Amino acid sequence: MFPQLSDRLQEILKELRGHGTISESNIDAALRQVRLALLEADVDFHVAKKFIARVKDKALGEAVLRSITPGQQIIKIFQDELTALLGGDAEPLRLENGTRILIVGLNGSGKTTSAAKLALFLKKQGYTPALVACDLQRPAAIEQLAMLGNQIGVPVYTPAPGEKNAQRAAQAALGWIDGPAFANQPSREPTASRDARARQAIFDTAGRQEIDDTLMDELKELKEFLQPQETLLVVDAATGQQAVSVATRFNDALEITGIILTKLDGDARGGAALSMREVTRCPMKFAGTGEKLDQFELFIPERLAGRILGMGDVVTLVEKAAEAVDQEEAARMERKLRTASFDFDDFLAQFKMMRKMGPLENILGMLPGVSNVQGFSIDEKQLKRTEAIVLSMTSEERTRPGILNARRRQRIARGSGCSVTEVNDLLRRFDQMRKMMKSAGKMKKMMAQMARMRT
Repeated sequence: MFPQLSDRLQEILKELRGHGTISESNIDAALRQVRLALLEADVDFHVAKKFIARVKDKALGEAVLRSITPGQQIIKIFQDELTALLGGDAEPLRLENGTRILIVGLNGSGKTTSAAKLALFLKKQGYTPALVACDLQRPAAIEQLAMLGNQIGVPVYTPAPGEKNAQRAAQAALGWIDGPAFANQPSREPTASRDARARQAIFDTAGRQEIDDTLMDELKELKEFLQPQETLLVVDAATGQQAVSVATRFNDALEITGIILTKLDGDARGGAALSMREVTRCPMKFAGTGEKLDQFELFIPERLAGRILGMGDVVTLVEKAAEAVDQEEAARMERKLRTASFDFDDFLAQFKMMRKMGPLENILGMLPGVSNVQGFSIDEKQLKRTEAIVLSMTSEERTRPGILNARRRQRIARGSGCSVTEVNDLLRRFDQMRKMMKSAGKMKKMMAQMARMRT
């Protein structure tokens, strides 16, 4: 995440860590580089200046200068201050029965998609959300929300055709939500009982290409009518300081309760994320990390600070794995690995499981120290070629790789668009992996026998 800033900071901190003793001149030189790195990453000038001052004040304390490992102490100070800059502790949504969440923002920031992502997030947490289309300005906005709601199995209220008054549409939606099971809605789940109620209503509102008085007046009236517990502003992280300016103006007009930062995966610099909290004083509550509807996570400052500084984010990795991995499938796979009966069908199943967790490079980047490895990168094209080779095999060939003679390998190469050499390389590596599993299984049996002999 934020590779440009992350690489630069890790390089500076690595140099500091290499010093046996730390002096004021060492710290000054390092902080000059850090300030430049922050400014190059499009962090607000005043935010960068205050951050550097806080770090310097703590880094020059006696506890650091007299420490046996001063470099490690300074890195801890960096992590603490970066966490504070991002907002300190995570701030959860205020959720209760009948919670109303107002989603606001400019066109193109990912507002409608974020509303659907939030609904899916809440649904996974065991809540019962509903989506309400109140964007009556953008063509196809209502259809887009209805389609997204259908994909995630969340009911969507769509206003009557020709409705142009957002407040009237919201009032009708409240009556629909209080009615039995969101009656006659094509997107509702067929298993829903007749007396079900939506406990969280998410209102998607209209945006503009830029902030104007008409937009703000409409949103103010809608907020006054709904009295929402949460007013969440969606901003595009990739727009840098423009995103900070947008957040400031929306907050001045609407007193927003939180921010959803979208397109964090496409922001190489990270300036908006690092400036947003300090400038607006509004908490960042969620982050969009990809285009898929499940690529949406709580904004937890401490975890993000760890990722930026190359310390990984094992907690988020474990949470993603718990969501993606089917426990029965994992147990079955463990048995197959133990008995060395792993085949190419199992190989494909593992591929699919990993894909559910997101891009592989992002996943491995959550492991501590991986981003510090020289030349670290994942060749997604190579992974896709490997998957294509396996998919070009017949069902029998996947379960019995031993039957893959020269003629079959040529057919698989043609079907996958790869060379015979690439097919042979995959088969060789797969065979080596199975032999290692077999050896591990034999070793485990031998150790068990030895343990029995001693008793």
